[in-house]
Amino acid sequence: MNTEHRIRTLINRLARIDGSEVWAGDLNPTQRMALEYLAEANMFSRSPSQVAEYIGTTRGTMSQTLKALTRKGYVEEHRKELDQRSISYDLTKEGVKIVRQPNPVAQAIGDMPVENQVMLEQGLMQSLSLALAANGGRSFGQCKSCTYHDTTTENGFCKLLGVSLDVGEKDKICIEHEEAR
Repeated sequence: MNTEHRIRTLINRLARIDGSEVWAGDLNPTQRMALEYLAEANMFSRSPSQVAEYIGTTRGTMSQTLKALTRKGYVEEHRKELDQRSISYDLTKEGVKIVRQPNPVAQAIGDMPVENQVMLEQGLMQSLSLALAANGGRSFGQCKSCTYHDTTTENGFCKLLGVSLDVGEKDKICIEHEEAR
């Protein structure tokens, strides 16, 4: 077995261990992943299509997933006043509790020396970027690293959309505005 195969196998095994913990409750792995994404997504990146793109599933599947999470009380749906077709989702208090629950994979990573955690994160981020590029996927990043992020205000400002960011939004995930560049 070559190194690439062994690393991929380890990543898949960790993902299975991580996913098996989810089945113990009333969530499936896709629902859990949607909750985790929404917990980290900024106000511009919480639509069903953006969650679907991040997770790598269809919009229809994600719409059903988000409806199930709404019924279970983990997320709430918001429609924009000016365009009732535009929907975004936020975690409820129950959804936040689920995302914050301890998990064996997170605990194992937390038990590693900090320098190993940093190297692991850097290596996985680089692998993800290369895989997205090879697969034609869209990248996601933090607002503060985006070309359109303006740091002249305290919370930041999205120059592309012309909107001030809420407190903490600049540190959250957004879809990179590649097509606008």
